Amino acid sequence: MNSPSASPSGQDEGPRTLTSEHYGMADFARVRKFDAHVHINVDDPALVQLALEDGFELLTINVDAPDFTPIADQRAIAISMAEAYPSEVHWSTSFSMHGFGEPGWAEHVTADLATATAEGARAVKFWKDIGMGAEDPDGRLVMLDHPGLVAIAERARELGLVLIGHQGEPHNCWLPLEQMTTENDRRYFSRRPQYHMYLHPDLPGHDELIAMRDRFLTALPGLRFVGAHLGSLEHDVDQLSAFLDRFPDATVDMSSRMSQLQFQSLQDRERARDFFIRYQDRVLYGTDLSFHPSADPVRFCRAAHAIWTSDWRYLATAESQSVTALDADVPGLALPRDVIDKVYYRNAVRVFGIDAAAAGS
Repeated sequence: MNSPSASPSGQDEGPRTLTSEHYGMADFARVRKFDAHVHINVDDPALVQLALEDGFELLTINVDAPDFTPIADQRAIAISMAEAYPSEVHWSTSFSMHGFGEPGWAEHVTADLATATAEGARAVKFWKDIGMGAEDPDGRLVMLDHPGLVAIAERARELGLVLIGHQGEPHNCWLPLEQMTTENDRRYFSRRPQYHMYLHPDLPGHDELIAMRDRFLTALPGLRFVGAHLGSLEHDVDQLSAFLDRFPDATVDMSSRMSQLQFQSLQDRERARDFFIRYQDRVLYGTDLSFHPSADPVRFCRAAHAIWTSDWRYLATAESQSVTALDADVPGLALPRDVIDKVYYRNAVRVFGIDAAAAGS
């Protein structure tokens, strides 16, 4: 996570710069934006109210994670928020892998996808337990390209749902803690050894999980696919470029991977900047902000605003900022305004089919 030096929401930090080639910090709240990866797991409008102040729409993503609110409750919260804030809150459904391969599982999941679509879901999340934990009735690890999951994806495509795929983990996950490139990864995996794949050599490696995902997409040409967390290729924009070139219907979101991009831009700023310019139509801004019942709403929103403004500083301006995950000052990429408009808004409304005319596309 960044350690930004950001002003309070709505505070003017200088002259308006909307007429220049690049945006500035003073433009942050004035520009339409979309965070395409958050998790609202509590029936509290605090994050949505902050989004209104900061100029964001949100996609809240349901996921059957063990430390999250139960998936049925997440869905009820998402529907409630979307009904209360129809222009600001959109949502993605998901499903549990519990019972995979048993009689009735596939029929239940496909019927539930149809119900979720009727209730307003824009997408469906396929989570990382596929390939990293979920088992069939015989105790075998279930991989994403299993025919049973391909059939679920085909039904999602028929319903018009975007498939959000979180396969694998950051490349750092397969390294010892001391070799990881960012402090936030060291902290995350030190606290969650069950997900630190370096400690589990019996499970599939990073390359195997990426190949599994690519086989899955090859079997489903034309599928609208969003690779969450930069498609788990956050460590190398050249590999990420090759993925996007191979699968022209895929996009990726940036959620929870900003420090890995910043690590690369410290090594070669123009290489990182050129990636965004070349693939300006294929990247979605996202954070992975997770608002849980245990969170203090005021503190959570203060941290969320700091993350949003820090990311804007890095992507939209040339300003440097201290990034604690790297223990370094990182200069901003100063992406052109049109690139920012796409990454921060227009791509998301196009991909998820939300008011496309307003996006100018």
